[in-house]
Amino acid sequence: MDRIVTERAPTAIGPYSQAIRQGEWIFTSGQIPIDPATSALVDGDFDAKARQVFENLRAVLQAAGADFGDVVKATVYLTDLGDFQALNAVYAEYFADNKPARSTVGVAQLPLGSPVEIDLVAHRG
Repeated sequence: MDRIVTERAPTAIGPYSQAIRQGEWIFTSGQIPIDPATSALVDGDFDAKARQVFENLRAVLQAAGADFGDVVKATVYLTDLGDFQALNAVYAEYFADNKPARSTVGVAQLPLGSPVEIDLVAHRG
């Protein structure tokens, strides 16, 4: 098992790794809209926050030698399911050609008051 670490995504704020590679499989930890340069949540509307989450995930995937085309499963956590359509619009930008399996879960709250968190499973064969 290999631990994946990159400075281009937020550092883990607890006892976990940004991602783990086990053989051909890559499992990312959940990402929230933290700007890795400031370690703070990004300002702006839901779209800006969702885009930051995907940019953080892109950095972690790249550090593992993968990209969004390798993703087979996404899990999305939203504190307001009213953001579902906005999430779908941003999500479609990052998964234009690849349509991985996905679950979307409504939750009461997320770390640092984030409205969205996403984790991914990728396969790099």
